[in-house]
Amino acid sequence: DVQLVESGGGLVQPGESLTLSCVASGFDFSTNYMTWVRRVPGKGLEWVSSIPSGSELVFELDSVKGRFTTSRDNSKNTLYLQLNSLKTEDTAIYYCLQGFVCYDGSWCPSPPGQGTLVIVSS
Repeated sequence: DVQLVESGGGLVQPGESLTLSCVASGFDFSTNYMTWVRRVPGKGLEWVSSIPSGSELVFELDSVKGRFTTSRDNSKNTLYLQLNSLKTEDTAIYYCLQGFVCYDGSWCPSPPGQGTLVIVSS
């Protein structure tokens, strides 16, 4: 079974940083696109970024460009999301997903993991 375990969230002030991690198992991580999405309480999933297996190009939500960095370590089956210059509107539960999904109305599966909560508040 596909397992995705997110971690690294927390409570931070605006302008601060966090690094999220997603450890994957149950599939060949090194050959798959991976995606970060987030859910604001009471709203649907919002696509954040997607990264191909070789990290040669990263697709990002416009509102996070220049602030968030998506990366991966295929030797560790781990996906990362570095969040810098956090804003209150970044408050959400962050999930990782296998594949290039949830982008621009495309198929968006329910996240198998519990996600990691990021709260940005002064």
